[in-house]
Amino acid sequence: MTMTENTEPKQDIEIPDGLSEVSGPAAFKARQAAEAAAAAVEAGAPTDSAATPPADAGPALIEKVQTLEAALAQSNDHLLRTIADMDNLRKRSVREREDAGKFAITGFAKDLLDVADNFRRALEAIPAELKGDEKIKPLVEGIEATERTLLKSFEMNGIKKVNPIDEAFNPNLHEVLFESPVPGKAAGTIIQVIEVGYVLNDRLLRAAKVGIAKGDGAAPVHHIDTQA
Repeated sequence: MTMTENTEPKQDIEIPDGLSEVSGPAAFKARQAAEAAAAAVEAGAPTDSAATPPADAGPALIEKVQTLEAALAQSNDHLLRTIADMDNLRKRSVREREDAGKFAITGFAKDLLDVADNFRRALEAIPAELKGDEKIKPLVEGIEATERTLLKSFEMNGIKKVNPIDEAFNPNLHEVLFESPVPGKAAGTIIQVIEVGYVLNDRLLRAAKVGIAKGDGAAPVHHIDTQA
């Protein structure tokens, strides 16, 4: 008994873009599985469970065809799962590379926050009546100019100041140091900023230390435990 030649057009196994960009054993395994599946299709192996042996085939041949179909279905499922895993790995790798670029200066930025704080403290320590003194004025202007340059450099590198006066308390950005009843202020409204905060590309570098209006208990207020 002769088998009819498979005249169906060859089918290509598509692998998502970027799969070849990921290296390692898993990527090699995925490509190997794809090549095996493509070779099976080119050799005329059935590609789905709808393929059936000839009506006059014996039990042994039918069983063999069914076994091959089950093996091919299992291989196809394994291939699709592997490709999906590799695509997820590729996307995760892209995100990690982006995060590494955006947050590489985190440690250095945290060290510079103290410098910015010291400039502000120096300016606030100068009495208002001395700031107009011709002997002190150049010094004051120099400190102010240096502070502006530093803050501009912060902004150019994605570092933004968090100065949330009169804003609602946000536990993700603010740290409560005290509560005080203030007429006309809703519970949780920030009434004083003791120390400004900073974020780097929307990731918190330092929480702003604040005081908030104390409510009458009608509305809950979120707190962040202060560090000793």
